[in-house]
Amino acid sequence: MDIWDENGSPTGEVCEKNFAHQNGLFHPTVHIWFYTPTPALLMQKRGPNKQTFPNLWDVSVAGHVIAGESVLEGAMREVKEEIGLEISSSDLKRIAVRKNINTFKNGILDCEFQHVYLSPLKSDLNDLVLQHEEVEAVRFFSFKDLELCMNNVHPEFKIVPADMTYYRFIMDSVLTL
Repeated sequence: MDIWDENGSPTGEVCEKNFAHQNGLFHPTVHIWFYTPTPALLMQKRGPNKQTFPNLWDVSVAGHVIAGESVLEGAMREVKEEIGLEISSSDLKRIAVRKNINTFKNGILDCEFQHVYLSPLKSDLNDLVLQHEEVEAVRFFSFKDLELCMNNVHPEFKIVPADMTYYRFIMDSVLTL
């Protein structure tokens, strides 16, 4: 993957993902949030073998940008890999770039610049083809469902414990489209 500096600029250096995570090197990632007019958000249940947040519900599609790949190319590739949809760059509306640092007990120091996109889901849920190594399941979360999860009181679902203002930002962004 391409390494970026703490200001979000490429350094010209390249390394493997594990090296970046062991050494806290900044790198670009993508978050693609698919939504419906209801409004609802498509969320994925992370696979049980994920190094971080296994079995928790998360952003529709997320992943690392490959070395030499543009952020948009990475977003379109990740969507195809994780849920089997072919989209174009015009389907994506960039709403933010978030500098995010997470430290995990397993030694991962994940320093990312998350490029956050919204996209209407134009396909039926049953037409999605999941990458089972990464994605256990997908489902729609109403904003009420997500708010219950954010308050850790949903009777059935647990979400990735991100900064809860991030989820609020996503919901507000969908409502203002």
